[in-house]
Amino acid sequence: MVLIFFLNNATIFFFLFLSLLFVTRWTNKSKSKSNGGPRNLPPGPPKLPLIGHVHLLGTLPFRSFQTLAKTYGDIMHFKLGEVSAIVISSPEIAKEALKTRDPNFADRPDSVAAKIMWYDYKDIAFSSYSEYWRQMRKICIIELLSAKNVRSLVESISSSNGDVIDITEKIFKVTSSITCRAAYGKVCRDRDALIKVMNEALLFTGGFMVADLFPSSKVLSVLSWNKHRLWRMRRKLDVILDDIIDEHKVNLARFKEESLSENGDVARKGNGESGNEDLVDVLLRIQEKGELEFPIENDNIKAIIYDMFSAATETSSSTIDWAMVELMRNPRVRAKAQAEVRNVFKDGQKIDEAEASKLKYLKLVVKEALRLHPATPLLSRASREDSEINGYFIPAKTKVLVNNWGMGRNSKYFPNAENFEPERFENNGIDFNGANFEYLPFGAGKRMCPGMTFGLASVELPLAHLLYHFDWKLPEGMKPSDLEMLENPGISAPRKHHLRLVATPYRPNSCN
Repeated sequence: MVLIFFLNNATIFFFLFLSLLFVTRWTNKSKSKSNGGPRNLPPGPPKLPLIGHVHLLGTLPFRSFQTLAKTYGDIMHFKLGEVSAIVISSPEIAKEALKTRDPNFADRPDSVAAKIMWYDYKDIAFSSYSEYWRQMRKICIIELLSAKNVRSLVESISSSNGDVIDITEKIFKVTSSITCRAAYGKVCRDRDALIKVMNEALLFTGGFMVADLFPSSKVLSVLSWNKHRLWRMRRKLDVILDDIIDEHKVNLARFKEESLSENGDVARKGNGESGNEDLVDVLLRIQEKGELEFPIENDNIKAIIYDMFSAATETSSSTIDWAMVELMRNPRVRAKAQAEVRNVFKDGQKIDEAEASKLKYLKLVVKEALRLHPATPLLSRASREDSEINGYFIPAKTKVLVNNWGMGRNSKYFPNAENFEPERFENNGIDFNGANFEYLPFGAGKRMCPGMTFGLASVELPLAHLLYHFDWKLPEGMKPSDLEMLENPGISAPRKHHLRLVATPYRPNSCN
């Protein structure tokens, strides 16, 4: 997870003031530890009293870690306030942590924002490695629906009449709609409010607040302004999600009553668009039966459906956006991908999931986009007990970060690493399944993303529509080299600037 530090002038002043109060205790604690004997921690840069290495990271730590690894090696130790962190930058060491010693590094680090916004870790993404996590993960893998069509995206762009459009915004809207339909059965009435809360929460959750750096300080926890802000956001989130759950309960009761009145046979219907169950229906049914090892309440349901919405929307939209940016920067690749899509879907036939499996080159484009712009630049774990990686001692409760972004851009593993070359994946056997540790867009091991299939469908189908239905060009006077490629802070590190393009509708029947 990306580390973002919310330090305004008042916070910096307060932080320095606390430094004076804690420096003596910090020094004594350090001496005490050294008297207990040396520990073979991984190497790392020199640190400052109290704050440790916080000053070295900046707003895009995965970039900082890539630079620091050139000096300190593929496994480094950092001290972030009171928190120890290990950063891994090679496939071999990543394999040891995520596969060989997977169970010991299957936890998630603590985060004030995740604890508040995801209902005390009752979701999947931030939950500790436990039987509860296994139970909820299994339910969501089995029940989460596949992606629906993206006709609304095509219609929206077609009405632009050659004007410059914000493609980033349109992609984000359609991916949020896809996720809503899968999880809630329809587009959420309060989708815009939910998106706003989600964006703010992901920014906080992607980093450390001051209270995260010093978890033992009750004073900092109480005085944290951002913590109070998060609780206000949580109350807004409660209103939106409670409304979704209540509406589902009312509808389910009505469906049952209608079914009984029609034929005397209870044929349970759901809130899905086709009359089937959506994810909320499934969770409510399981809650009603009460047969789980760990019974679920409304907060569990809210945590799960918020998890599904935030994870799927942010990562899918960010990946499509990055893919479109790279296609605009590389006209040869764009022409090749577009020709494939239009050849497979001749005469405007329906673009669906089954037919999309024939788009071999488009899949390579998505793979390459995820190499250069992984949806999770830093894979975040936490050690459950004292352990060892690559011969170094790793204390319990240590944050372990695998620099997914840095490995994908390392020329040792990918020749011409900074170039966008989808063909590199044609014959090298590297895939999404977490077995190739130089390429981990969906993670690896027990905490590998459970929504990989859903996520890929949510990226490939909209991208196929965009390439089939439109010819694309940059606004007048703009060159491909003018497109900036800097990331925004956040868990998925989306592109900092929105992509604005001109779309010309493609009409196959008018071509000779």
